[in-house]
Amino acid sequence: MLTASRRWRRDGKSIGLVPTMGALHAGHLSLVERARLENELVVVSVFVNPIQFGPNEDLERYPRDWNHDFKMLEAAEVDAVYRPSVMAMYPPEASTRVRVGGLTDTLEGAARPGHFEGVATVVTKLFAAVEPDRAYFGQKDAQQAAVVNRLSRDLDLGVEIRVVPTVREPDGLALSSRNVYLSAEERHAALAISAALREAAGAYASGERDQARLRARLAARLALEPLVKPEYAELVDPATFRKPGTLAVIAAKVGKTRLIDNHDLEKPFPG
Repeated sequence: MLTASRRWRRDGKSIGLVPTMGALHAGHLSLVERARLENELVVVSVFVNPIQFGPNEDLERYPRDWNHDFKMLEAAEVDAVYRPSVMAMYPPEASTRVRVGGLTDTLEGAARPGHFEGVATVVTKLFAAVEPDRAYFGQKDAQQAAVVNRLSRDLDLGVEIRVVPTVREPDGLALSSRNVYLSAEERHAALAISAALREAAGAYASGERDQARLRARLAARLALEPLVKPEYAELVDPATFRKPGTLAVIAAKVGKTRLIDNHDLEKPFPG
């Protein structure tokens, strides 16, 4: 990858990077489409990053289907796929980790200790390998996108971070590689998450500004679905992820599957 990116750099080509962990879906393709619009070349990385998973998380069962991913990327006509091995990314003697302070101490950072350190480390390595002008992340992982944006700015990496709107199913469920874990009953129950965001957005559009009442709206809608066990339902600033704010963020277990979603209440909920 280093050889190709340096050649492209020498030729003056702009490069867009779409980092993924595989198990690709339409949400990933929306990132590819945006990257294609803004760059001459598009690179997609496919790497299930072990150091961003906690000891009791789903690293071993995380969905992997390279044949499916390859066919999708071939159809999308990406210019290159970067698919390193775990050994290439983390040889036995590797001990360096990258930590972004502040942003990683709350919500997802608190719920998943070490997660964002793993994200920041792998993104730094991907940026070094591909040397992109721009990198593309989904709004569904809003805190991750904010962490990567801070990382790029703080370390002067010269990579512009683009955040692309969440892609949803027609019924509102945010696309996620982990949705394949859901049974039919759990899939229906998971709609409570997007429904809670929609209701809070509607209340905000009608003039509600009290943070406690808006959070109560989120919690009340989630409570209607017994299969959904919320970990948090908060309103935070979209840049700092501190309270107060207009970004409604939810993490919840649906059965054994942990899902996250968010929506900025200053914008109409899609659909």
